[in-house]
This record gives sequence, C-alpha cells and structure tokens, in this order.
Amino acid sequence: MDDPTQALIDRISADAAPVRPFRMGRGLALAGLAFVVTIIATLFLLGARHGLMSGEFSVYFVVVNGLLLVLGLSCVTTVVAMASPHVGTGHEGPKWAIAMAGVLPAAGVLAASAPDGVGLLHVEGIHCMYMGLAASVLIAAALFVWLRRGAPVSPKLAGLYLGIGSGALGSVANGMACADDSIAHLGIWHMAPVVIGALVGRYVISRWLRW
Repeated sequence: MDDPTQALIDRISADAAPVRPFRMGRGLALAGLAFVVTIIATLFLLGARHGLMSGEFSVYFVVVNGLLLVLGLSCVTTVVAMASPHVGTGHEGPKWAIAMAGVLPAAGVLAASAPDGVGLLHVEGIHCMYMGLAASVLIAAALFVWLRRGAPVSPKLAGLYLGIGSGALGSVANGMACADDSIAHLGIWHMAPVVIGALVGRYVISRWLRW
C-alpha cells in the first residue's frame, strides 16, 4: 500500500472510537420503562379506578384494554425493530392487531347512538381522550429517541406505528384510572388517542425520522 493511501486511512480512522452495539432489547427496555413510569404516574395523579386492586372488572374493560395492550405491544416491538432494519424483514404484525382493535370504535359508535345510549359527545369522554393523549407522550418520546438513534428505512410507516403504539399504551395507562366501563365510552374515547396518535405520527413525527 502506497504512503498517500495509508496516510488517508490513518486520517479517517484517527477519530474512530468503539460504539455500543445497537441491540433491540435496549429499545424494548426503554419503551417498557416509559410505559411503567406512565402507569405509576397515572395512578399517583388520578388514583386507581374502583375495583382495580380487587379484580372487579367488567367484560368490556378487560376486552378493550386487552386489545389496546396487544395493539400497543405489537406496534412498539415493530418500531424498535425498524430502527435497525434487515434485508427481508417484514412488518405485518401490527396490521392484524389494528384490524382486531378496529372493531372497537364501530361498537362504541353503535352503542352511543342507540336510543338509550349516552350520545357521541360527553364531557367525561373528552376528558379521557385528553388524558390518554397525555399518557402517551413519554412512550412516544422513548420510541422517537430510539428511532433517531437508528436508521428506519420507512419513516412514514415507523411514525405511523409509533403513534398507534404510544396512543394505545397511553389509553391502557389511563384506563387504570377511568371508572367508565361502557363500550360506548371505551370504544370511542379510549380509541381516540390511538387514531390521533396515528395521524400525528404519520404526518408530523415521520418528518423528523429521515436520515
């Protein structure tokens, strides 16, 4: 190797330093910690809903929050994986979870618009929507930081899943304090943060994920 080439290599590698391996487990741990902190903060600020500690849940509470949890975990896992893409990697998992959770808003609208329903708009529901969105912020921030450290090749899809996942887990956290177990309330107002999160992630956050 001639001297100019060796000198060029020496200059390029002069500032090189070892870096920490980019492992998926660290991203999942970061998102998990954000979720746990969010739940603790929600219970501390709003208090636990009646029956939470004694296991007195309605069927709607279990079904809706269960679907939201599955949706959130599926999207979060995919978002963390998208930060370090591999050849041939697919991201189909969240689509099935989205399809399953998609029946909840329809059920909520039908229940709310029934003759004996509460109507599509009520103050308690709007409050729950705001609280669900607030509870999603820390989780979204953790996922955003992780994606910015990586190299997602599909920023729009990554932003979409980030918004859906953080919105779903934020609604789960808020559900630990919400006392309304009706399908009209849960199907509309606890799904609203997911829809809003999806729009914000797809059209706003994705712009900051380009590299």
